[in-house]
Amino acid sequence: MAFTKMLINETPIWAKLNLHQKSTQYFKMRNLFAENAHRFDEMSEILGGFLFDYSKNRITEETLNLLIELAHTAKLGEQMQKMRQGEKINISENRAALHIASRLPENAELLINNENIVPKIQAELNRALLFAENVRQGYLKTFAGEPFEYVVNIGIGGSDLGVRACALALRKYQNSNIKVHFVANVDKADLDATLAEIEIEKTLFIVSSKSFTTPETLINATTAKKLLLTKLPEKAISQHFIAISNNIQAACDFGIAKDNIFQLNEWVGGRYSATSVIGLPLMIAVGEEHFRQFLSGANQMDEHFFTAEFRHNIPVLAGLIGLWYNTFYRSASHAIIPYAHDLRRFPAHIQQLDMESNGKKTSQYGDYLDFDTGSIIWGEEGVNCQHAFFQLLHQGTRLVPADFIVVVGDKGDIHQQTLVANALAQTRALMAGKTDAEILQELAHLSAIKRDELLPQKRFDGNQPTNTILLDELNPFNLGKLLAFYEHKTFVQAAIWGINPFDQWGVEYGKALAKDIYPKLSNSCDTDYDSSTNGLIAFYRKCE
Repeated sequence: MAFTKMLINETPIWAKLNLHQKSTQYFKMRNLFAENAHRFDEMSEILGGFLFDYSKNRITEETLNLLIELAHTAKLGEQMQKMRQGEKINISENRAALHIASRLPENAELLINNENIVPKIQAELNRALLFAENVRQGYLKTFAGEPFEYVVNIGIGGSDLGVRACALALRKYQNSNIKVHFVANVDKADLDATLAEIEIEKTLFIVSSKSFTTPETLINATTAKKLLLTKLPEKAISQHFIAISNNIQAACDFGIAKDNIFQLNEWVGGRYSATSVIGLPLMIAVGEEHFRQFLSGANQMDEHFFTAEFRHNIPVLAGLIGLWYNTFYRSASHAIIPYAHDLRRFPAHIQQLDMESNGKKTSQYGDYLDFDTGSIIWGEEGVNCQHAFFQLLHQGTRLVPADFIVVVGDKGDIHQQTLVANALAQTRALMAGKTDAEILQELAHLSAIKRDELLPQKRFDGNQPTNTILLDELNPFNLGKLLAFYEHKTFVQAAIWGINPFDQWGVEYGKALAKDIYPKLSNSCDTDYDSSTNGLIAFYRKCE
């Protein structure tokens, strides 16, 4: 019989929070601000150039105390330290979850089985950084003896989304002599679009796959290799292809020289890997100095997470507040809205980070969870999204908590000032809404009949929760902090719910089914699936 711990929803604090939630349904945030002039000061935290404002939420000090009691009941602090010390908290795969080790300082010590693993991590990091600098400086040559002008990272999921989002976010720090591209989708249109923008003889391909068995990545890499070989001889592969993987032999079998393979440790999960050697495309894009600043920012957030008391711990507070809405308010989704064009791919990374980690209905010990866990994460860049889905946020029927990520930037620039003004206006409007008295004052010039007609349509109830993350600048250091913040927020929620955020069996099952169906698309053998799948395969076969 499987070992079972008491589920968190069977504890007294869970019942207290359920009762407390019923009372907070009637809170009006507008009133909470009116009653307490210091609410912002009491419900915001600063870590360097990173400000986290959570004052615009349906919470009071009592709510926070109860949520922190929930965290202690779930032994969150214990679980945080187990992760920090390298214990095998990914119990289904018998692995540690040590993405935090990839950004430890060079002089740090982390003992695993009585061995300090930091020197090995630093050695592989330094090797990757040196390689990146050799590409950037033109010391590493193409088969024709010229500097590389293009880099194409071929990966998917955790080997694509995080590092792609970060490379885009740090666009202004990039080396203009080298253009870094990303290919992920097995739909050949993705690869074709990139191939149209590069000269393949001047391109370095990075094949990023922890297992080096991911079908989408290998198909794209094989196609790229075949295309290269139409221009260059076989021996050019060793100069134009490198790999990032934990499966060294498979990468060698593909034709990649062993010296051009960078090892990704098994205890770094894909969606947590942007600060590891998976970040090699980012190293090439922004250079060693900026990549180290990126790691340093992530490490600062790590240290804050592991040492700050819960009441002032930014990722812990964010995780608890997110859990408050997801599980106790049963709000199904959470929006990530960056008011920065260069962060436009960041919501896609957080979507995978959170939903692949916490999209589970059983505990890590196999117990069915009779409460909501992972949120549906979605979002788009502001201000564009104000003209898309904000109508629903303001006047729709659903509760949608949202994170606004805002960059101060150049305060003398009219574009930036307008961008920030819009972001702050939206969080204010979502919180405060608009009262009937305010609306009637606006409509005073109309007849009574027209006012009665328009009043309900113009009413904004407000009371929609938001967090605001304000960055003084979008630089490598702050980006590292932002990335680590969301990683730890995800872990906090998983730890309290009692699930394992480091495996993804649903994803693996989908891969297995695709592998089974693939050969049946091109032959006439019988299919024994459900009638829908059988019918779709039959239609596919008939299409010319």
